[in-house]
Amino acid sequence: MADDDATRHSLYVYSGGFLTQSRIRRILDLSGYDIQLGKPGPDDLIGVWGQSPTAPRGQAVSDWTGAGIVRVEDSFLRSVHPGRDGEPPMGLTIDHSGLHFDPAQPSDLETLLATDPLDDTDLMNRAKDAIGHMKEAHLSKYSAFDPDLPPPDPGYVLVIDQTEGDASVTCSGADKAMFQEMLVIAQEENPGCPVLIKTHPETTAGHRSGYLSTQTETDRIKICDQPHSPWVLFEGAVGVYTVSSQLGFEAIYGGHKPKVFGQPFYAGWGLTDDRNPVARRERKLTHAQLFAGAMILYPKWYDPYRDRLCSLEEAINTLQAQSRAWREDRFGWVGHDMRLWKRPHLQRFFGQTRRMIFDKPNKQDRREMVWANKWQADRPQATRLEDGFLRSRGLGAELTPPLSLICDQRGIYYDPTQESDLELLVAWREDLPSWARYRAEAVIASITQLQLSKYNQGGDLPELPTGRRILVPGQVEDDASILTGAGEVKTNLQLLQKTRELNPDAAILYKPHPDVLAGLRDGGVDASAAQEYADIILENINPIKAIKAADEVWTMTSLMGFEALLHRVPVTCLGVPFYAGWGLTTDLAPTPPRRRARPDLTAFVHAALIDYPRYHDPVTNQPCPIEVIIERLADNTVPLPGPANRILSKLQGIFASQARLWR
Repeated sequence: MADDDATRHSLYVYSGGFLTQSRIRRILDLSGYDIQLGKPGPDDLIGVWGQSPTAPRGQAVSDWTGAGIVRVEDSFLRSVHPGRDGEPPMGLTIDHSGLHFDPAQPSDLETLLATDPLDDTDLMNRAKDAIGHMKEAHLSKYSAFDPDLPPPDPGYVLVIDQTEGDASVTCSGADKAMFQEMLVIAQEENPGCPVLIKTHPETTAGHRSGYLSTQTETDRIKICDQPHSPWVLFEGAVGVYTVSSQLGFEAIYGGHKPKVFGQPFYAGWGLTDDRNPVARRERKLTHAQLFAGAMILYPKWYDPYRDRLCSLEEAINTLQAQSRAWREDRFGWVGHDMRLWKRPHLQRFFGQTRRMIFDKPNKQDRREMVWANKWQADRPQATRLEDGFLRSRGLGAELTPPLSLICDQRGIYYDPTQESDLELLVAWREDLPSWARYRAEAVIASITQLQLSKYNQGGDLPELPTGRRILVPGQVEDDASILTGAGEVKTNLQLLQKTRELNPDAAILYKPHPDVLAGLRDGGVDASAAQEYADIILENINPIKAIKAADEVWTMTSLMGFEALLHRVPVTCLGVPFYAGWGLTTDLAPTPPRRRARPDLTAFVHAALIDYPRYHDPVTNQPCPIEVIIERLADNTVPLPGPANRILSKLQGIFASQARLWR
């Protein structure tokens, strides 16, 4: 949503980038700036990009006309890859006073840090939470890291290189000699410690040279140009040295007091060891105050899914989703035994970094994936793939494209006979940090208020019997979750019988599975047999409306049990679904003893809905956080099966007994 028209400004530009880079133009528009060409008046503004080669044009026009200058730069969380790789920024800094990296005069950021009270409790808590989220997600200005890359042996000194001629270096009065001096001092101040030179991502990508090349390497000094997460490098470092790199700012939150040889925005506030201090910066800030000013109050953050300005927290969620996709997909995928109708959707999910290939020999060290129910022990390295828990608006058996997919390297969530990635995530999330708790609570609130489910189909409830109502969701009886996770009760009829046996006075509501009702899968129960145990049969009913009308849910392994937990409806499990065994359900079947963690529902939801699946926005065709999918489902801006899929789906109904042909 754009700023109010009353606060809009004409912004005259003399650099083609403002016109050709749509993301920059859009953020400025949403921030209240109308880009113009021509001669500005004295009350207009001139936009220049930092200290780029075209910036003097804007300065000359300002001197001529008296129009003020606005300096625009990338935000401090920019993108997965550098801009020279073609990625647009996630936000901008828009400064009317100067440049945050130029100490020649105070910038808006410096003035904010020097004069704003920065004492609001909510703001400080937001800053602390955002720091924790960035560290856990391994996010930086550029985030093309591999957090699992084995780090160097700890005990080294980290010296941060920068790109040659970078404006933040030259504005600090630094040059190659200063980098060489910094390298010497780092060795002198840390005798006997190895020195690790962290190269800039643009240098590693071959875009620009750095100041410290491989020629500086010795037995003690080594270049680090691997995609290590800086947060991992900070953990093993005994000291951090920089001229003006943003990694120096992040090193503060990685537990260091970096030695700073230039005059970047984060120097001079008591959190750095300044070798060339800015005399006018006398205020002492806390870690949270510096972060709040630089990351929350100063930049303009952009939401590419909703085309609006957004908060830092939303920007972090976006960058985390995009970084995760790159990290998991960067080596490419080989898909095995994937049905033809699924391949275009898988390509959109997993093929944006390197195009997926299907059913071909793996000759390029790609990762391999296979649909979970087709995994075989003779291909142990293959990642198992399955639909996510917020899947679509329509049935998978009707060939509706998925909005979320799960990749599991160890097992798969529905199979309790072996450990899965989800089980490890649940145990890890048992003690949920505050920022993650707030996010999971918001996700639960949105899902429940909007009454979302896996398929988001079905009509209204009929009049229901009175008394204690137990909802019994039917399942597809040859579903993998039944084959691997059911106990003594393995069929829908047995489920009804057992529920009635243990609850003779309850009103039992039986809801057949929609795939079974559609004739696409096995699991039907004869109406007369069902009516012997159930008080009412709910066909083609919205599952959430059925859950909200029930006092309890009894199930084998149905996802509706998990959905009932979200709505705080007690659940009894006669099988071993992924949500059983954690203390959240009443379990009548033995659960794996390895499920020892006792997360609360919020922690479990973070693991199951935020950490475990991947989400893909059908509108922008980008990886996205769960919050975007929730909105797409609520707004019904989701893909439906194409004509070919609809025809194939109808044929499935005719040849339901041959389901192996398309599943």
